Amino acid sequence: MKLVFLGATHEVTGSCTYLEADGKRILIDCGMEQGPDAYENEDLPVPASQIDLVLLTHAHIDHSGKLPLLYQRGFRGQIFATRATADLCEIMLRDSAHIQMFEAEWRNRKGKRAGKEEVTPLYDINDAEGALRCFIGCDYHEMVQISDNIKIRFVDAGHLLGSSSIEVWVSEEGKEKKIVFSGDIGNMNQPIIKDPEYLKEADYVVMESTYGDRSHGPKPDYIKELAEIIQTTFDRGGNVVIPSFAVGRTQEMLYFIRQIKEEKRIHGHDGFEVYVDSPLAIEATQIFMKHMFSDFDEDAAALIQRGINPISFPGLKTSVTSEDSKNINFDLKPKVILSASGMCDAGRIKHHLKHNLWRPECTVLFVGYQANGTLGRAIVEGAKSVKLFGEEIEVCAEIKTLTGISGHADNEGLIKWISAFEKKPERVFVVHGEDLVSEAFAERLRREKKLNAYAPFSGTIFDLATGEFIKEAEPVKVEKTKGMSASALKANNVFARLLAAGQRLITVIWHNEHGANKDLAKFTSQIEALCDKWDR
Repeated sequence: MKLVFLGATHEVTGSCTYLEADGKRILIDCGMEQGPDAYENEDLPVPASQIDLVLLTHAHIDHSGKLPLLYQRGFRGQIFATRATADLCEIMLRDSAHIQMFEAEWRNRKGKRAGKEEVTPLYDINDAEGALRCFIGCDYHEMVQISDNIKIRFVDAGHLLGSSSIEVWVSEEGKEKKIVFSGDIGNMNQPIIKDPEYLKEADYVVMESTYGDRSHGPKPDYIKELAEIIQTTFDRGGNVVIPSFAVGRTQEMLYFIRQIKEEKRIHGHDGFEVYVDSPLAIEATQIFMKHMFSDFDEDAAALIQRGINPISFPGLKTSVTSEDSKNINFDLKPKVILSASGMCDAGRIKHHLKHNLWRPECTVLFVGYQANGTLGRAIVEGAKSVKLFGEEIEVCAEIKTLTGISGHADNEGLIKWISAFEKKPERVFVVHGEDLVSEAFAERLRREKKLNAYAPFSGTIFDLATGEFIKEAEPVKVEKTKGMSASALKANNVFARLLAAGQRLITVIWHNEHGANKDLAKFTSQIEALCDKWDR
């Protein structure tokens, strides 16, 4: 009965924790690292083909994005998630696969001219489709028995449609322990989705700390602030460009703009147009509507009861094809452009920045977290110019941030969440926070709440039965490699895929241990023939 911390340790992205109990090998999240990495992550302690189950807190790529790679490496188990999370992963993992394939193709076009070796995508659409076939959708609060001695339950984390904290009960050799994985804890009073639920008991808690060092401040009047930014920009004759995460934040912005239009807060620009330039965001909005009766909060549900779509309005236009996207900037009328990605590192938003960043009459409005090392972070922090598609673009547009809007709880929200536990957990593991933030938040829990809090590094192993560390890992800094991190280069290796196939073969062999002699003999002959062909 042990935990191994693998990803999002002293970092914000790449969430992944390994749980071994009752003879089962389980991952909690399997996320992709986004932005530059500070520390090397440990590999899975067992081959992917030996992972039995994945418990997924929510659909964001930094929690789900490596599931197709896990499948490619031989995983054929089950992935448990809420129904809305499973639906969102249907579009998000396919989209992620298309991005991996596009980037590999782009690199190979450039690399071929330079005589470089061909790279392969991290995974492709077939891997994404394979992972999606492993999903099992669960209802909130449903007790799910995933093995003889392990049961789980999802509760609403209030972070994203379908997001959850996961309660896990484990019995082994007469000992029972309850572990709670917080997932990403949501901010209070977000539009559309419900507030986070609070839990009362656990032996161990693994909790996030994204905003563990700061407060969002008093709740702003988002409608007033957004309306003022739109009005001022339109009066100058410019566009409001909003880099927005396709899933969650885009739908919130539509919710606000619908109200602004309904209340006629923009003067002199009647019927102004709002473009959602992201196929993924368009599909995500449809999934939001599918789950509106079960997952929307009271305010949004009240609008639905009145026959009002909370995230649609006159003047809303969607852009699906690349031609549609290009035409947006040929139209000189002031408009709002919502486009992904939210941190400006990929996708169509980069084209809109190229066309609007240099124009002083325009506004670029940031409405979400900008990770260290991302283009969005550079712009927010005052970059005078940025490079887009090989061209230096001067930053002349007004740069604004809609303060306080976040899908994550701030430091007080996190304290409120952990304080809801009526009995102190034996230990709290602090993850999913930047290096100094996770350490500072763990220290605050020790000082103010008298909790036994610890911020592990990747590779740390903890025995849940004895309450002792098996290994306290030391941090290993990432060696900077031009163009790609060392870990990305390692994963982007055809040999790694071959090795994973071999590991899966061993797993399949063990699964056939008690098969009929005739079948085993045939299987053996096939393996030997393959070895004879490739043995050199």
